[in-house]
Amino acid sequence: MISYRARLFYAVKPFIPRRLQILLRRALIAVRAPRYRHVWPINERSNRHPDGWTGWPEQKRFALVLMHDVETERGQGKCRQLMQLEQSMSVRSSFNFVPERYAVSSKLRQDLGNEGFEIGVHGLKHDGKLFLSRKRFDRHAARINQYLKEWRAVGFVSPSMHRNLDWMHELEIEYDTSTFDTDPFEPQPDGVQTIFPFAVQGDQGRRGYVELPYTLPQDFTLFVLMRETNIDIWKRKLDWIADNGGMALLITHPDYMADSHAPMAPDEYPMTRYRELLEYVRSRYDGQYWNPLPREIARFWRAQCDNRIVTRSTTPAQISRPDRTGGKRRLRACMVAYTFYDTDNRVKRYAETLKRHGADVDVIALRKEGEASCACINGVDVSRVQKRVVNERGALTYLTRLLAFLIKSTVLLTGRSLTKRYDLIHVHNVPDFQVFAALVPKLAGSKIILDIHDILPEFYASKFSAGQQSIAYQALLRLEKWSTALADHVIISNHLWEQRLVARSVKKDKCTTIMNYPDPRVFSQRRNGKVPDKFIMIYPGTLNWHQGVDIAVRAFALIKDNAPHAEFHIYGDGPMRGDLQRLISDLGVRDRVFLRGALPSEEIAMVMAKSDLGVVPKRNDSFGGDAFSTKIFEFMALGVPVVVAETRIDRYYFDDTIVRFFEPENAASLAMAIEELVRSKEQRDRLAANAAAFVSSYTWDRRENDYLSLVGHLVGQGTR
Repeated sequence: MISYRARLFYAVKPFIPRRLQILLRRALIAVRAPRYRHVWPINERSNRHPDGWTGWPEQKRFALVLMHDVETERGQGKCRQLMQLEQSMSVRSSFNFVPERYAVSSKLRQDLGNEGFEIGVHGLKHDGKLFLSRKRFDRHAARINQYLKEWRAVGFVSPSMHRNLDWMHELEIEYDTSTFDTDPFEPQPDGVQTIFPFAVQGDQGRRGYVELPYTLPQDFTLFVLMRETNIDIWKRKLDWIADNGGMALLITHPDYMADSHAPMAPDEYPMTRYRELLEYVRSRYDGQYWNPLPREIARFWRAQCDNRIVTRSTTPAQISRPDRTGGKRRLRACMVAYTFYDTDNRVKRYAETLKRHGADVDVIALRKEGEASCACINGVDVSRVQKRVVNERGALTYLTRLLAFLIKSTVLLTGRSLTKRYDLIHVHNVPDFQVFAALVPKLAGSKIILDIHDILPEFYASKFSAGQQSIAYQALLRLEKWSTALADHVIISNHLWEQRLVARSVKKDKCTTIMNYPDPRVFSQRRNGKVPDKFIMIYPGTLNWHQGVDIAVRAFALIKDNAPHAEFHIYGDGPMRGDLQRLISDLGVRDRVFLRGALPSEEIAMVMAKSDLGVVPKRNDSFGGDAFSTKIFEFMALGVPVVVAETRIDRYYFDDTIVRFFEPENAASLAMAIEELVRSKEQRDRLAANAAAFVSSYTWDRRENDYLSLVGHLVGQGTR
């Protein structure tokens, strides 16, 4: 989905001087680059081999796929020179032309084909508007298909990597290149996190195709926007791909390649850098790589799929909804959550599970500073309707923001229900009354799930120091009953809260406990690359009072002299952030305790995996004592030992063989536990091993069928 900012940019782009466009994009990348250094140019999570993978033809070490997007007449004029360069290097590539932006030379296309190169279609007009609406796309797709047929082309490359993989089934193609393993600098920055092709299966008579994500950074990004003066980044990423046996797919642009004998324009770089890369590949990996044309690798991959090798995106059993004719159609679902979708593992897990099983999934959520208002993340369309800074210190400010989100989400859901009736609306608290945003869709027949992450009356009492006899607390109890009554089913995040809610607000046969299980696609043991000569303890999560992070900071100050190589890293945001910064300064541990921001789930998993100890220091009050922290499961799945406050909920699920307990709200007790684990690697290893065995039955891949069965029961669907 193209964000509103991107829509505005492409509307005004023709009126912005080229030099100014480049300056603006350089400034944007300069701001973004430090935030994404963990995942660009290499995202360590992209190296997983597809299930059943047997290797490249002739047991080659990796595949090298070369493409050239020819965006303008200027670029077309350099194609023959580029072709001659590649012939001298004994490699082949695809040249992708824009049919209706300039006059594409039929003689050039014919000569390229005769010399063994491939021709592809690169959009229609390259104006950034192809995916503005489904109606517009379908109209342009018909013309793109005409050019595909006329040029005898089987591949499509989307301009600016704009994409909707579902819509592209309308194109008569064998492969598409509109994605990347990781590239946070693109207009749609969400990567597919794989350095292998994957199948995008068709359904209901629609053709499938193979997606070829580009995996080496594009030349324009490196040499024009970042102004790199060498190819070190290309070489480093290529070496990593070769080590992991993946596909090195590079897209370059002859438009921006300057001949060494001509002066360079502001948006050009020396063509010799591309030559240097080809020379590097030939000298370092001679005989070790396969250099197919894109159509050849797509056909190879399709054959592997047909031979029952399961690729990353092979479609699992599909969930569907019976239609009025007795047939089946895709389930239509929407998640509504007052949260940041990128960092909320629970919401993401539900949404991506439904998407993986064939549903069309939308999400209505919050927006961070700098985020686009719309995004497509792993196939899920996310609408970020309200900006939020997590700094609410007063009840009135908090309530005002909740009500604003309720109004905005209600308007959006109601409007969509007139044109796109959802079968399922899954509403996540906090707050419980967010479920009323789905009132009109419910009247139209949508089924409603209320997912209680946190029990709201106790959460409010803990956050704002309110008593259980207060008017606000009693009002929230009443809202809890009304909210659960409106929902068709209630999901509760742990068994202690289920007992409490059944006692006061909801019938037992109307609720299901689904814990916040870790997703093994994100949280799994790996070669974690721990920092040598340092002991890293970490807290990842929200910075609220009940989380007790201040207790952990005080505990660290007590042991810092006895553990001079230890550091405490805190990742998260919340209203306690300012207090924690002052506490860190007052205790004189600013050089050892580091307060960082929240990260998306894939990135925080990588950070957690590199730690030596996880810390979960919750308070044992009426809320924190019964609030289950999913971070414990995630640390366990990553093979990291955990020290945990001995709260009611944690004693309910765990024992001393799998976590190191300490007395809640006692910094000295926590300090003793930390120091004990710092000194004893044997104890850390024992806890980690026991916890890994324990958590193996508490992962999402083992429990997702509970959710899918619930959804199927509610909407009366089948599987196919």
